Parts: sequence; structure tokens; C-alpha cells
Amino acid sequence: MLDDIDLWKRRIRWRAHHRGTKEADLMIGGFCEAHIDTWGPDEMSWFEALLEEQDVDIMAWAMGRGDPPEKFRGALLEAMLKLDYVKVAK
Repeated sequence: MLDDIDLWKRRIRWRAHHRGTKEADLMIGGFCEAHIDTWGPDEMSWFEALLEEQDVDIMAWAMGRGDPPEKFRGALLEAMLKLDYVKVAK
């Protein structure tokens, strides 16, 4: 079972970091890296469903500029709204 979870996490990490734009990679990938090791199956399923959405929508929700669908509202989206996980190169 552990191998299945590790494979699932690797797949989620890859998808979170390969969105198509640097901004989306930093925001979505950064959120993933900051939290995935604390997530259980429910949280990983939530995030995997989020990855199916358009980057512009995810980023708008994370910046509080759009209304996310009900299925994404809750503690995980609230954590994403903090944006404290985005690493900015100096």
C-alpha cells in the first residue's frame, strides 16, 4: 500500500509542477509541496480533482478573485488562499 501512496504522490507532484506557466507551477506546485506530505487520501483526491481545473481558474480562486465551485470550498482552499507557500526567487 505504501508504494501505491508514494506513486500517487509522485504523480500529483509532477502534475502540480508542470502546468504550463511558471506562475501556475509556482502557485499550484508550491501549494502541493508545502502540504502533500501531511495529506491523507481525501486531501490528495481533492487536490487531484483541483488539478483537472483550468490554471486561470485555480489561480483566481487562490487569489480570492473568483468563486470556486462548492466541491473545492473548505480548509484546503483556505490554506491555498494564504499564498504563504509561494517561493519567490530574489
